[in-house]
Amino acid sequence: MSMGETADDRSGEADRRFFAKPWVFVRGVPALKFLPPEGPPEIAFAGRSNVGKSSLINALLGQKGLARTSNTPGRTQELNFFVPDGYGAVEAGLPPIVLVDMPGYGYAKAPKDHVDAWTALVFDYLRGRTSLKRVFLLIDARHGIKPNDEEVMTLLDKAAMSYQIVLTKTDKIKPPAVDRLVAETLERTKKRPAAFPSLIATSSEKGGGIDDLRTVILSLAE
Repeated sequence: MSMGETADDRSGEADRRFFAKPWVFVRGVPALKFLPPEGPPEIAFAGRSNVGKSSLINALLGQKGLARTSNTPGRTQELNFFVPDGYGAVEAGLPPIVLVDMPGYGYAKAPKDHVDAWTALVFDYLRGRTSLKRVFLLIDARHGIKPNDEEVMTLLDKAAMSYQIVLTKTDKIKPPAVDRLVAETLERTKKRPAAFPSLIATSSEKGGGIDDLRTVILSLAE
């Protein structure tokens, strides 16, 4: 941050550069052979089914319905790529940044072969994608870290992929409970080698933490 520059200045810059214009869905990737060419920085979002991932992405980009929300957990089984409008075609050049919506995990009724396929796709993407700068791992504030979240953290640690916890739905619990959850979550992740040492508490419904998330994304795109 330059002298005299504030966090609000950086957030405003993020809005102008990446979030003031519409975003578009460009590709769903069911297997590694369909991945787009590497180039611009990629930021991925992971989380349990029903953690509010699609709602958070829609709030982040200021667009309702861009990332598909569903009442059927486990519906998204592809890596979904989003870029700012105007960069979807090859002749338009590379986008400044790419957001990746990863398939939700932890849906109890998912067949084992689907779970195995998800694990293989995600792990191969995480360990072999040099343009992937960070994974935001979403945790539902009402439930905290669950065993399947721990499994994904271990997968991320094994892949040596930097990840940062993002608490969702913080408006559903009282402020003192949010403070306790933040402290407990940081304590549980501080010894994990790939975990970022701070987290972001958000509410898609109320807009809490969205500007903070945008500012972090801006810093990763620079």
